[in-house]
Amino acid sequence: MSGSVTVRTRRVLRSAQPGGSEGRRRRWTPGRLVLLVVAMVLAVAWLVPLAWAVATSLKPEAETTGTPLEWIGSRVTFDAYSKVWESGELMRWLMNSAYISLMTTVLTVLTCAMAAYGFTRTEFRGRRLLYGLVLAGIMVPPQVLIAPLFQEMVQLGLVDTYWGVILPQVAVPAMVFILVKFFEGVPRELEEAAFVDGAGRWRVFWTIVIPLSRPVLAAVAIFTFISTWNNFLWPFLVTTDPNGMTLPVGLVNVQSSFGVRYAQIMAALVIAGLPLLIVFALFQRQIVRGIAHTGLAGQ
Repeated sequence: MSGSVTVRTRRVLRSAQPGGSEGRRRRWTPGRLVLLVVAMVLAVAWLVPLAWAVATSLKPEAETTGTPLEWIGSRVTFDAYSKVWESGELMRWLMNSAYISLMTTVLTVLTCAMAAYGFTRTEFRGRRLLYGLVLAGIMVPPQVLIAPLFQEMVQLGLVDTYWGVILPQVAVPAMVFILVKFFEGVPRELEEAAFVDGAGRWRVFWTIVIPLSRPVLAAVAIFTFISTWNNFLWPFLVTTDPNGMTLPVGLVNVQSSFGVRYAQIMAALVIAGLPLLIVFALFQRQIVRGIAHTGLAGQ
């Protein structure tokens, strides 16, 4: 009997894929209308500051502090963007943030998925105690760990390195908890069928569990990428070389050098936030599906 998953197992796997009833249309109820109105109000409240930042970045610098304040200046200009790009190192900071965020996301998804699968599918001494410690880690503010983590990076010689920024952000107890909740809902019959076909634990994890977990894994990856991209405190503490700074850390230097040049400050902030807007626009469906399939949406 070969170690590959047979046709029978694949059919069972396909039949268990989530989303079979997503095509059903839901009736509009008063409660859903109220939620829609609240969501629209929150969206407007979020969009107004963003629109003001974009409008300010397109004004001549002299008109950003004029009174009364106006949304549109006398002319639309991209001088602030060109000056920010020429005077700073935004491209290098963008590449640093992209590399650190991608590496952190990949490592976080892999380690948290394996840890969650171990907690839900394997029995070992101290499993409940260890899982309790992981849950307790959710309640520990990250700022409390700054001092010991920095001391650890100094001892390992990882200060001013990419790995010094990446590794402390990989262990995320909240993501382990989310994946545990999802894996608990994966039917064990699928794995048992694969075991009967001769597949091992590692193969079952990659060919059964991971394909079924794509929505929640996508949500975890996106949340991790966004939080890593926006993280300021830890990269600020562990990085002193301007060439190794991430975008949020570099923008502090840009802002201090620009002083009260609001158009250039807003231009830098728009450039910093644009990648996240693109990520969310491309993967918003995966985010919603991931939250829905974790089982946490109704709690």
